[in-house]
Amino acid sequence: MLMVLSPAKKLDYDTPVRTTLQSVPVFREQTLALVRVMQRQSPADLSRLMGLSEALSRLNAERYAAWADVPDVAQARQAALAFNGDVYEGLQAPAWSDAQFSWAQKHLAILSGLYGVLRPLDLIQPYRLEMGTRLRTSHGATLYAFWASQIALELNRRLDVLPGERVLLNLASAEYFKSVDRGSLQARVVECVFQDEKNGVWKVISFYAKRARGLMARYVVEHRVKSVNALQAFDAEGYQYAAQESTADRLVFRRAAQ
Repeated sequence: MLMVLSPAKKLDYDTPVRTTLQSVPVFREQTLALVRVMQRQSPADLSRLMGLSEALSRLNAERYAAWADVPDVAQARQAALAFNGDVYEGLQAPAWSDAQFSWAQKHLAILSGLYGVLRPLDLIQPYRLEMGTRLRTSHGATLYAFWASQIALELNRRLDVLPGERVLLNLASAEYFKSVDRGSLQARVVECVFQDEKNGVWKVISFYAKRARGLMARYVVEHRVKSVNALQAFDAEGYQYAAQESTADRLVFRRAAQ
C-alpha cells in the first residue's frame, strides 16, 4: 500500500533537522523546466498567477531567482520536514526515527506542483506553486497538462516494489489528486473521509480533515500498516471508524462533538 498526501503552502526551514537521511527528487529535469518558466515571471505576474500578496510575490520571485540547480543541505531540506501546514502537524515527521523515515520513504508519496512526486526524504528548496495553477508551459496551459501521466506512472513504479495489496491510499486534496491520471494508474484507490459532528450534523470540516489526513499517514507509518482492513483500527484524537457509512474503497471516520 502506498499513500499520497498534498504538500503545504506553509514551510519550515528554521527548525533543526535531526536526521541525516536524504534523497534526490525523481523528476529533476521536469522541475528545472518549471523553474525556468517561473524565473520569467515578475512579482506582479506571480501575484496574478497565484493570488499572492505583494510581499509573498516578491519572496517567491526571489526564491526562483536564487534557485540552485543542484542544492546542498544549506539550501534545501527533506520534504516531510519542509512542509508545515495542517496535514504535517498531524503527520509529525520531525518526531520520526530514522527507521520510520526509511519505511515512510517507500510507502509515502507527496504530490507537488513543482516536483511532481516527492518521497519524505527528498531534498527540496523553498517554493510556491500549487497544482491548480494555470501556468502555461510547452505542454499546455496548466500543470495538469504538464505532468500528464508522469505522476501516475511514477506511483505505479513505486507500487511495483511494495509487498501486499496494490492499493493507493488517497489522503490528498481533490486539487492534487486530480494530477494522478486514473487511466494510467494501475492500483485500487482507497480514500479516507474524516467527519466531525457540528450542531448534530456530520460534516467534513477542512481544518480538522487536513490534520486527520496527516494523523492517518502517521498511523500507517508508526504501525507499518499494509492492508486496507487494518486502517479501520485508526482512532487518533477521537476519530472512530464508521462501518455503516463506509464502503470498501471509501472509509469514513467520525468524531463526536467534544
